[in-house]
Amino acid sequence: MLPVKLRYCILALAAILVSACTSKPETTDPKKPNIVIILADDLGYSDLGCYGGEINTPNLDYLAINGMRFTQFYNTSRCCPTRASLLTGLYPHQAGIGRMTFDTGQPGYRGYLTENTITLAEVLKQAGYSTGMTGKWHVSETIALEKEKHLKWLAHQENFGPFSDTAQYPVARGFDKFYGNIWGVVDYFDPFSLVNGKEQVLTVPDNYYHTDAISDSAVAYVQQFAKKDNPFFLYIAHTAPHWPLQALPEDIARYEGKYKDGWQAVREKRYQRMLELGLLDSATAKLTPWMFPDKDWQQNADAEWDAKAMAVHAAMVERMDKGVGKLIDKLRELGELDNTLILFLSDNGASSEDPGKYGPGFDRAGSTRDGREVTFPLVKTKENMAGPQTVHTGIGMQWAHALNTPFRFWKSKIYEGGIATPMIAHWPLGITSKNTISTEMGHVVDFMATCTDLAGVTYPAEFKQHAITPQQGTSLVPVFTSGDRKDPEYIFWEHFGSKGLRQGKWKLVKLGDDAAWQLFDLDQDRTENNDLASKYPDVVSNMQTKWEELANATQVYPLPDKN
Repeated sequence: MLPVKLRYCILALAAILVSACTSKPETTDPKKPNIVIILADDLGYSDLGCYGGEINTPNLDYLAINGMRFTQFYNTSRCCPTRASLLTGLYPHQAGIGRMTFDTGQPGYRGYLTENTITLAEVLKQAGYSTGMTGKWHVSETIALEKEKHLKWLAHQENFGPFSDTAQYPVARGFDKFYGNIWGVVDYFDPFSLVNGKEQVLTVPDNYYHTDAISDSAVAYVQQFAKKDNPFFLYIAHTAPHWPLQALPEDIARYEGKYKDGWQAVREKRYQRMLELGLLDSATAKLTPWMFPDKDWQQNADAEWDAKAMAVHAAMVERMDKGVGKLIDKLRELGELDNTLILFLSDNGASSEDPGKYGPGFDRAGSTRDGREVTFPLVKTKENMAGPQTVHTGIGMQWAHALNTPFRFWKSKIYEGGIATPMIAHWPLGITSKNTISTEMGHVVDFMATCTDLAGVTYPAEFKQHAITPQQGTSLVPVFTSGDRKDPEYIFWEHFGSKGLRQGKWKLVKLGDDAAWQLFDLDQDRTENNDLASKYPDVVSNMQTKWEELANATQVYPLPDKN
């Protein structure tokens, strides 16, 4: 068999030669649109240039300027629950993934997409779509082995077979093609749980970088799908910029010194830029107070480490954006760009997680394939700079807070910093008002209704002899074509005791089971600065009752025995 790197080169050359013969001009053919969903992992609300960030993202900025940006779009606050909702049009507990990918035996916490679900790929195949996915799956049950074996498995030093039940793999859930990782966390230079279809990918070339492989595989799928007359659906689920902070040296170099002024300065600049872009109104979206009054950059003894960590995060985002650029170029070359709906968003807010607290285990190898030790520097101790394969660390709470400007909190919390996502929609034949900023409220459960609407197919009541839970979202197509739609009556959240309910302008939220409910008027206080619970107790009571009703209806209850 040819070396992987050489095979990539041959495939790329073949793709160029084929496209020269098969390229077709842009057309107004009214066929069903292609649909591409691109999901980032742990991206901050304000990371992208088009959302106020200083990171170089010209390709995503292009999609935004020539399409639509949403300012009140929501995920579920965590990676696998968001993926479950996005893929099924259900709230995550209804799809079996109320928390993570372990089976607790309770209906809402089975750890995989349960039999009462149908995926976007399965639905769209019924409408004649070709379907492909690249990247992070993370909606099948995780297999755990005895610790010593498990660590060797993670480090590619022993092989114990499939990474989960293959009946739960993407190709068993409607995707014609899949290249990516079955589990969540990866070493970007040598990923664990890497699969092509159902086959394990046992080795990668020396110059492998996972973000590039995800992007290049997506482009190759487009090249193949475009040869057919039928439309295609492509789901690109990036791992970037999820920890570990690992990036290519040339990408990191472009951000050296960029973050020497620190968390607070970045936060202020991003906020001002968001005001200039029209994403926020200073009267109704004031910058939240700095959450760490005892932390000031000027007195930060670890400023060099922190600045480098953020530089690596930025490098990871820029590399992902370059992959988006390759996709845009290929769609344009093949004459498919105008009739392709591209949706881009993040699975949750920036992450405050510190993998150094845990060290090796679960999804974190303690060594590389060739036996080099992987270090897990605690963010608070600042040992070993982020970037290379042998360092496994995250950005920490202060940067997570800054990256979710203008909001409070981060991933896993139901405050806006955990659930609000940048969301870009680009579709030249469908979105005729360019560079639009939409304040329409939406949620990832809306993607199923949007796709069935565009494909002209009915969401089924039964599939493969199983009753299917009714979809929870509503189509976004009216927003694309006319600018608005009727808002959903409620949007609902629960994750590890963090709870929330959105009803029109009102948002009810609590930090955990033992915390008090808080109430915010998001029309007047988009950034959740002023708790109105004591002023409007009847609103709190009514919304709390509704939250409990929805919790019961969506299988939040019964809770697992252990968190």
